[in-house]
Amino acid sequence: MKVFGYSKGSLSQAAESAITNWLEANEMPDEEDVEEDPIEAIEGLLEDLDIDSVELQHNLSKFWLQ
Repeated sequence: MKVFGYSKGSLSQAAESAITNWLEANEMPDEEDVEEDPIEAIEGLLEDLDIDSVELQHNLSKFWLQ
């Protein structure tokens, strides 16, 4: 409140400033840094699992409900 004061609209200004600062600190990677095909980027991550995707989804839903 020291920066924006107690006048009308100061809370909105503070929120806007906070969001702007957060967005600048947490910028998304440039399009050049992202793989062209996201499927190829994650291909093989689940290769070592011995269960199929349906069984994996069921196990995850049970895990989330715990």
